[in-house]
Amino acid sequence: MSEDIDGFAVAVVREEAAWKVTALKASALTDLADAERQLRDLRAAGAVFGLLDVDDEFFIVLRPAPGGARLLVSDATAAIDYDVAADVLDALDIDVPDIDSDDLDDVDPWEEGDLAVLADLGLPDAVMSVIVGDTDLYADEQLGMIAARLGFADELAKVLDSLGH
Repeated sequence: MSEDIDGFAVAVVREEAAWKVTALKASALTDLADAERQLRDLRAAGAVFGLLDVDDEFFIVLRPAPGGARLLVSDATAAIDYDVAADVLDALDIDVPDIDSDDLDDVDPWEEGDLAVLADLGLPDAVMSVIVGDTDLYADEQLGMIAARLGFADELAKVLDSLGH
């Protein structure tokens, strides 16, 4: 399925009072280790995190840290069909849900990981929980809400326009 994945992956860097958003290579959408490597290679002095919209089905927030990446996946059931979501659950030491892929439409999605992953930047875990919990929104809309809340919506929009998204 990895060849057919749509979506986008961006790096977000907060340095001093400015946000910078740059596109990551498409391989970040299929390989969590590659996404983390791309983020670490930025070598920024400020906060760095990645936002991955995978097929507009779910999103991942990835924040490299010395003791291991902090992670949030918006839909744990995505691990049944997407390797990158399974990689997130594996990194969190959580088993892939035991649900038949034919039954996924009957199961409500749930998040796994660190809802406070961006709390120190101004997005409290309670607000992140509301954003993740709004399953009427597509993943790109949820990421847009995160960007708006943190103040880099314009920067994100410019990068997405350049990617044709």
